[in-house]
Amino acid sequence: MHSETVRKIIRAYDDPIVRAYCWARFGILRQRFLDEIGQYLPETGPVLDIGCGFGLFSLYYAATGPRRLVRGLDVDARRVALARRAAARLGLDNVAYEASDARDFKGDAEVAAAYMLDIVHHVPVASVPPLLAALRRALPAGGRLLVKDVDTRPAPKRWFTWLLDRAMAPGTPVHYWSAEALTAALDRAGFVVRRHLMVDLLPYPHVLYVCEARP
Repeated sequence: MHSETVRKIIRAYDDPIVRAYCWARFGILRQRFLDEIGQYLPETGPVLDIGCGFGLFSLYYAATGPRRLVRGLDVDARRVALARRAAARLGLDNVAYEASDARDFKGDAEVAAAYMLDIVHHVPVASVPPLLAALRRALPAGGRLLVKDVDTRPAPKRWFTWLLDRAMAPGTPVHYWSAEALTAALDRAGFVVRRHLMVDLLPYPHVLYVCEARP
């Protein structure tokens, strides 16, 4: 079962603080959400995870899609090292990690799909359009970019999410995009965008943007 896969992944981390973080992260982004997002990923081919962090999601999508080749990028070299060790303990050879800033991504190698989960609101506003354009260059026509992020409405949910972001990463910039503004930015980058509302019992204004690269 996929829930057992998540438990195995979390137990593969050798840092107890990271394990606790991943349990909390999994509590926020629930099993249903992982599978809601995963349904849009191809079963085969290279898949790019921008801002992979400790690798929880890339390890999950590599484990549940053995014919995928998942490449995770994150600016934090320590997190990348932890993800690599977890992948080795799990015996996953279809996932690789690289310490790299998303703002340096040039889109110079084609991938079948890409995703960013709760990353856009941590990227400086001026850097988002170039990043989206680079992701479009990396995708073939019809290829998918999945972006899960936080809407600005309703305001109480936005403030709840802001408080959580500040508590978990106080030094990281936070800027939430309205659904309309982020959809427009994705459209300008060359994507046809469909918004998939992700309803949660917890007060998070999740939105999943399912983006298809235009020819």
